[in-house]
Amino acid sequence: MRKLVLFAHMSLDGFAGDINGGLGFLTYNEELQQFADELVKTVGAPVYGKNTYHLMEGYWPTVLNDPNANGHALAHAKWVQEIPKIVFSTTLESADWNNTTLIKDNIEEEVNNLKQQSGKDLVIFGSPGLAKSLMNLGLIDEYQITLHPVIMGAGISLFEGNTQMSNLKLLESKTLGSGVVTLHYTNR
Repeated sequence: MRKLVLFAHMSLDGFAGDINGGLGFLTYNEELQQFADELVKTVGAPVYGKNTYHLMEGYWPTVLNDPNANGHALAHAKWVQEIPKIVFSTTLESADWNNTTLIKDNIEEEVNNLKQQSGKDLVIFGSPGLAKSLMNLGLIDEYQITLHPVIMGAGISLFEGNTQMSNLKLLESKTLGSGVVTLHYTNR
């Protein structure tokens, strides 16, 4: 049985993106990259909402054709190109990126069916709108949050509008040299 895991970067005041959805607040360095690389090893299928899907679909295939792409970016681009991907959207007509499955309705049933399959975990990358919907349905099993040492004041909230309280148990935390704190929680 697979778990549904939310992986998100977050500011100290709870924002997963600036007011335009940008991630310029990230304290991204080699240490955080290593953390993300370890997480990627647990992924059976990345899960995206429509907006994050469009960002990923528009970016990673271009890296494959970029002669200046570094080894890490190229390896990740190959990984994300080949791995089965899932996008949840009620408005997308199609999802044409290689190995992508589009789920338009029956979200709770579809997620439960995916979780019953064998294999590595389903990991939501960012996608705060989708994450909130899945939180409200009680479908997220674990949270992998990187807490960045910045206060944004405004942006896209990761938890605002969540209508279901979640009691969590801390599995692991680690403070990186940059001041980023990685937090790994599971439901109680």
